[in-house]
Amino acid sequence: MAGAGSKEIKTRMTSVESTKQITKAMQLVASSKLRKAKERAESSRPYFTTLYNTINEISQSTKGVKNDFLVQREVKNKCYIVVAGDRGLAGGYNSNVLKSVVNHMAGKQEKIISIGKKAHEFFDKRGYEIVNSIENVEHCNYDNALEISNNVMDLYKKGEIDEVYIAYTEFVSPLVQNVKLIKVLPLVFENKNTESQENSVRRGRVQYLPSAEAVLGYIIPKYISGTIYGGVIESFASEQGARRTAMESATDNADEMLSDLELKYNRARQSAVTQEITEIVGGVEALK
Repeated sequence: MAGAGSKEIKTRMTSVESTKQITKAMQLVASSKLRKAKERAESSRPYFTTLYNTINEISQSTKGVKNDFLVQREVKNKCYIVVAGDRGLAGGYNSNVLKSVVNHMAGKQEKIISIGKKAHEFFDKRGYEIVNSIENVEHCNYDNALEISNNVMDLYKKGEIDEVYIAYTEFVSPLVQNVKLIKVLPLVFENKNTESQENSVRRGRVQYLPSAEAVLGYIIPKYISGTIYGGVIESFASEQGARRTAMESATDNADEMLSDLELKYNRARQSAVTQEITEIVGGVEALK
């Protein structure tokens, strides 16, 4: 029948409209979460930057300072702390960070600490050794980061791992998120430039009480747990930004599809009406 085509198009339009409502709702939810996550990420950065600069200053300006986490040693086993999302529908957010980790690995002997459901599923399915796991990124708090920090420091001290990396996604803007893979242990700092060294000399030697080693022993665990927690915060903001962008794009595509389908539907109806008129006229002519 002439109306069969228009009926199929109408069904397709209903399906696309339903999908559009879902993507629009997810876009709004992601936008709401993004505002809060962005504020957390931006407010936490100065604290972790200060910790890093303090450790850097002590380790490079104090001669003979000793700490287990500053010692470079032969690398036999690595551990990766991987922060991915709790769910999909976020464009390439999850796949980008997971691929970055796999490309950095030498094989499957590395240990994994997963943060986020997608990270756990990815490495568990591929047979990697997961030594610790936090399933939910959104509800991962500082206590969880501290637990992971203590876990990797303990493994490092025992010699079960020789290097620790964290892979997360840095939030730059709602449209831009960059995968970061940085070494957590052993701590490595860039050498100071000449100007910084001259400034340090001008300030004179700083005395750390009771000692530089004691101060480092106190600050380093906080820096490691802070770095992990900072990666979680940055990743959650990035996930929401990526999801909002993906859902906005999906909503726009749905609008385009609906516009195209509506045009086809109107053409099909017009064709059906024209055919019916032709059949009526033909019938009248046959009765003459």
